[in-house]
Amino acid sequence: MKISVIGLGYLGAVHAASMAKLGHDVVGVDVDPARVDALAAGKAPFFEPGLDDLLTEVAATGRLTVSTDPAAVDGAQVHFVCVGTPQRADSNAADLTYVDAAIEGLAPHLHPGEVVVGKSTVPVGTAARLAGVVGDAEPGAVLAWNPEFLREGFAVQDTLSPDRIVYGVPDGEPGEQAAAVLDAVYAVPLAEGVPRIVTDYPTAELVKVAANSFLATKISFINAMAELCEVAGGDVTRLADAIGHDARIGRRFLNAGLGFGGGCLPKDIRAFKARADELGAGEAVSFLGEVDAINTRRRTRMVELATEVLGGWVEGAEVTVLGAAFKPDSDDVRDSPALDVAARLAELGAVVTVHDPQAIDNARAKQPSLHYERDLEAALAGADAVLVLTEWKQYKDLDPERVGALVAQRTVLDGRNALSRTDWTDAGWEYRALGRR
Repeated sequence: MKISVIGLGYLGAVHAASMAKLGHDVVGVDVDPARVDALAAGKAPFFEPGLDDLLTEVAATGRLTVSTDPAAVDGAQVHFVCVGTPQRADSNAADLTYVDAAIEGLAPHLHPGEVVVGKSTVPVGTAARLAGVVGDAEPGAVLAWNPEFLREGFAVQDTLSPDRIVYGVPDGEPGEQAAAVLDAVYAVPLAEGVPRIVTDYPTAELVKVAANSFLATKISFINAMAELCEVAGGDVTRLADAIGHDARIGRRFLNAGLGFGGGCLPKDIRAFKARADELGAGEAVSFLGEVDAINTRRRTRMVELATEVLGGWVEGAEVTVLGAAFKPDSDDVRDSPALDVAARLAELGAVVTVHDPQAIDNARAKQPSLHYERDLEAALAGADAVLVLTEWKQYKDLDPERVGALVAQRTVLDGRNALSRTDWTDAGWEYRALGRR
């Protein structure tokens, strides 16, 4: 099939390359010439494990082309809309500017029988509205909603081998037509047994935000337990192990620490709550306000803990922050807890040095006043306190004896409960972590 992908950011670039890998002829369109040039050269414009290799592989087949020309989508049977929906500057609601612009730009190029497929995370009710726009532009075209479930660091795997595929389609023959087309698009994963769920527009729109809200709630729950453990003298990691053996709960996403960030969970739960308020159902998801608040409090607590171990006075202290990305295997610093804590400590007068394997350039663009060091040992040299705030493997694998020879004081704050407390304390370190004595 010939497929177009509108928007070549994180979602769109991965989706376009993956569709080419599945055997389709794909044209990607984006308004950013630098992004298009990078992808045309077979280079991802952001860090995502496996994506550069995938781009190299599909480039050799000739099945992926990219362009800044909206007319490049002509002739495609399926058009995927993969643009961002950031939080609005004036509220918690999602900004649909890019989605609306993508649909409006696509409209003149639609033909009968073509399917427009939204993948962006949007407030419930958006698909029905956009279906009207598509129908007005080309009555023979159909809109479907096919939410994405990508995890940064695993995006290629999650696209090629998803854990489920969801179609939101209209009733009747148009919906059957759209579902049949999407079945052809996803023929390979469907043949491998990936579950397929066909539903209506509102349910499909709610799937992603409901899933993210559930995960955010689980993370904030264990972080709330960490707050209690700190005042009661408990150990949140042992607590999580104990309740995680309950099959109804499970151990995944019960790692207490600095909390979640990135471009999805924070803005999705806020947009979900804002949309529920608009629909008059705000009480049903009012708990998400506290989920968000618990998450933010973890950052404040980490700053307090750093102040405590530095003797109550941060000004002038040499602090090394290990991690700037919101999670490992990513260069994404959007709403990064690690970068937020680093900035707060610098505002209090600490001399903060930040290291990250991939995210330094993005972090510097967001927080230019901080000092950044690409060499890990140089970043650690002379530190009065080391804060591990993103659980990159190379931080978890650090030798506490080797690091101890570099720092001024053997004080480590494990913001992700990622280190072996025994190994570090045996090496003479003062070890502190959120939710543990």
